[in-house]
Amino acid sequence: MFKKIIDAHIHIDNYKEQDQIRILNDLEKDQIDSLISVSKNLSSVKQVQKLASKYKAIKPAFGFHPEQANPSEMEVIELTQFIEQHANEMVAIGEVGLPFYLKQEDPSVKIEAYIELLEYFIKLAKKYEKPIILHAVYEDALIACDLLEKHSVKQAHFHWFKGDNQTIERIFANKYHISVTPDICYKKRTRTLVKQYPLPLIMVETDGPWTFSGQFKGQMTHPKMMHMSIRKIAQVKKLPLEEVYQSIFNTTIDFFLND
Repeated sequence: MFKKIIDAHIHIDNYKEQDQIRILNDLEKDQIDSLISVSKNLSSVKQVQKLASKYKAIKPAFGFHPEQANPSEMEVIELTQFIEQHANEMVAIGEVGLPFYLKQEDPSVKIEAYIELLEYFIKLAKKYEKPIILHAVYEDALIACDLLEKHSVKQAHFHWFKGDNQTIERIFANKYHISVTPDICYKKRTRTLVKQYPLPLIMVETDGPWTFSGQFKGQMTHPKMMHMSIRKIAQVKKLPLEEVYQSIFNTTIDFFLND
């Protein structure tokens, strides 16, 4: 039997309207308590806020996704003003971070401006005493750690984290949280990470509408997939399923939803 879960990272505004409605209508049936709905730019922030004002289960996070051209100065100003006006509504700053995949496609990308923007968002998270949701994988995670440590920000969530043992140890040393996607069901790398990382610092997510392979191939990404993620976490950790459900649910509540 399913227990309650929370999607710690979903782009609900990127779904087609009929798919949004389907997901929201399924929440109670599929024991999905809340959706931590991240945003990717000024337009996205406004869409997420509008959806959150309509649906109680949507918990908005405001930010700028790094895998795109940096925002203009005016967009940063407008995004900041929006965050200031709606700070009491947001549960986190996010999604923000560094452009790892963009750099792979275009080595000429200048990382310095992205680092400056990430530091700006980290300071905003500290100002409003909100968690920060990070897109920072592999060596980029070390840069993010430097900035978080510099500003003494502890409530950091590395979503869909990927990195070597040195990076994992650095993140764990700071007691930062990670989340895993349904790819744990078919990727050894994700299972290895879960085996290493303490359960009280793990959450689950979909990163929907990003799609998955394995048994999920060809399917619309739906938060109910996280039930399979949790079953796999329980197997990897060799722990009772109910204990894993309760730990992950409590961790996510404490991280995002307990003021």
